[in-house]
Amino acid sequence: MREGFVAAAKMGELAPGDMKLLYVGNRPVALANLGGDYVAFSDTCTHQECSLSDGTVEGESVECPCHGSIFNARTGAVEEGPAQTPLAVHEVRIQGEDILVGPPQTG
Repeated sequence: MREGFVAAAKMGELAPGDMKLLYVGNRPVALANLGGDYVAFSDTCTHQECSLSDGTVEGESVECPCHGSIFNARTGAVEEGPAQTPLAVHEVRIQGEDILVGPPQTG
């Protein structure tokens, strides 16, 4: 396993549209199943620090349960406010039956 990656889930553990909270180091990260494709992003909404893993996923969008901000789960981009700052996204790798999540991607 590459340094900085953590085992987040097993294949089949999350149904399409489900999310799970985990920690990469001390960072809360949401892992989401987008129709069989796994993505990971900061679990903390950039508007008022609500947990996005308590929200909902529709297509590639995740909606914050607190004030309705919508983010693109793949890119972290804000699709609808009140949030204005994008989310950090994390690299996801599949190793056998393990879903691994790494540190935030840069650039």
